[in-house]
Amino acid sequence: MNDESQLCLEEAKESMQHAVDHLEKELHKIRAGKADPSMLDGVRVDYYGTMTAIDQISNINTPDPRQITVQPYEKKMLQIIEKAIMNSNLGLNPQNNGEILRIIVPPLSEDRRKEMVKRAKTEAETAKVAVRNNRRLAMEHAKKLEKDGTPEDEVKVLEKEIQDVTNSSSEKIDKILANKEKDIMTV
Repeated sequence: MNDESQLCLEEAKESMQHAVDHLEKELHKIRAGKADPSMLDGVRVDYYGTMTAIDQISNINTPDPRQITVQPYEKKMLQIIEKAIMNSNLGLNPQNNGEILRIIVPPLSEDRRKEMVKRAKTEAETAKVAVRNNRRLAMEHAKKLEKDGTPEDEVKVLEKEIQDVTNSSSEKIDKILANKEKDIMTV
């Protein structure tokens, strides 16, 4: 393969891997009923005029599978963090004892679990659409290379490689979804 064909393939691989990575990040936000410090990743508070992630201004732990504790480095941030968690639309209700915030993660009902699986499937489908769009763009680029004088057999090899990367990415997405589904449905 020439340099342009190789570049086209690398771009396709990179953009498809980006779609897979994005899916993993999005699915990580969907909680499976177990306490996990990453559940609070999206929560930001006003820390001296800067919106800051709470894990940068506090110590977050999970002493047991149903509980998260948040201990701010500065005591005056306790109420601000508490308010931010309550307003974050995560369905979590922190208990403030003056020293730390204790968040009890409620067990999920069957309906809520099914709802979360549906959301996970939607995220997976979005990732697959992104992979297919990247495949289409890479194939268009390959056709353009052929028009610009790249030998036809080299373009066919490139198209096969692009299809292999697409299939591999789709399989990764299916595997990630299956694992998340199992995680959500396990009581």
